[in-house]
Amino acid sequence: MRKYDLKGKKLLILAGAGVHNKVVKAAKEMGIYTIVTDYLPVSESPAKQIADEAWMLNITDVDRIVEKCKAEHVDGVMNFCIDPAQKPYYKICEKLNLPCIGTKETFDILTDKRLFKDYCIAHNVDVIPEYSEEDILSENVEYPLFIKPSNSRGSRGQTVCYNKEEAIKGIEFAKRESSDGGFVCEKFMANNQDIGSAFFVVDGEPHLVKFGDRYLGKIEDNLNKQVVCTKLPSDSSDMFESCVINRVKNMIKSLGIKFGPVFLQGFVDGNTIRYYDPAQRMPGGDYDVILEKATGFSTVRSWITFALTGDATYAFGNPEQCYRLNGGTALLLTVTVKPGKMAKIRGLDQVLEMENTVYGRQIIPEGEVIPDTGDIAQRVAAFGLLIKENQDIGEFVNRVYDTYQVLDEKGNNMVISKFQYKGKCYEE
Repeated sequence: MRKYDLKGKKLLILAGAGVHNKVVKAAKEMGIYTIVTDYLPVSESPAKQIADEAWMLNITDVDRIVEKCKAEHVDGVMNFCIDPAQKPYYKICEKLNLPCIGTKETFDILTDKRLFKDYCIAHNVDVIPEYSEEDILSENVEYPLFIKPSNSRGSRGQTVCYNKEEAIKGIEFAKRESSDGGFVCEKFMANNQDIGSAFFVVDGEPHLVKFGDRYLGKIEDNLNKQVVCTKLPSDSSDMFESCVINRVKNMIKSLGIKFGPVFLQGFVDGNTIRYYDPAQRMPGGDYDVILEKATGFSTVRSWITFALTGDATYAFGNPEQCYRLNGGTALLLTVTVKPGKMAKIRGLDQVLEMENTVYGRQIIPEGEVIPDTGDIAQRVAAFGLLIKENQDIGEFVNRVYDTYQVLDEKGNNMVISKFQYKGKCYEE
């Protein structure tokens, strides 16, 4: 493996959410001086707490960040997995003439759902059937419909509509939540398996590094838009390699990307994947940690090296077929709780000590009040499990839920929408 001496280099990481801790830790292990910037105080920005230096500059404040980078002689910049930092990251790198994983065109296409959908169609990659506002008004649609902003963060502005009146209101809602005032209306695909795929491009060649089935919370818990577990590799992996992957790889190659991640979400539909959401970043969560443990390939260390050297041919480990995890199964559990006060957290340390636990983190601390919002505000902890081929998956998942508990003021367990393993079937 090619080695670089990066000791003493300065790396700026955009945003200090807990998922960036692994970037800071890896960089420091490589002898790199780490800087994290966002608008939050250190007490509310986990990655700032472990970095060598913290800046109080919003990630969207491109000019001030550029000025500060010049003054402090920063050698590289990274946006690892935060949506709002994608375009600012590109602009900062461009102004500083530093290595960047994309261009204005690639970030435009991979951050705008409308541009992305058109690009997929032009490159023979399947997408979800779509309707226009005129189709809705003339009642030339098949309900239910899924209406969402054309450019937004997370699951904001989304509505499932079962009739014309709901659809008109859904369009208005989506437009308000979209940064460009646009919306996308598609056939509702909730009964199809939702998947998340991530490619990592090295020297112009896309490698599939993540391909997982995403499972949502329960409707009765108001968490049916939130992922409670991702199982990797997907049960559709063989189909994907036989029928889809080459078309997706060719589309990514056509973008001219030489290095870095492309994240795509879609639905399984027979012998294809219908894609609906792109990003030029790594997915959130700490799957990267499991990937490196199972295969030796590190997206984190590879990207850090690129950020500081511009070497698009370098990879830390072998990315080829690594998404198969050497025959293992990964479960990315996100623990969600019902509304109320988190009076007591039990069992976190015990879960972290279990043989199959690769990582775990408390997202929301003890004592906080959880709102009834049906979104990430009810996501309180995350665990990453790597289970060997001959181990009982269901037994281990149950051990995690039996051990980790969040109690309300009356001593009742607040954890809801638990992921249950049943043979080869994964259900909420």
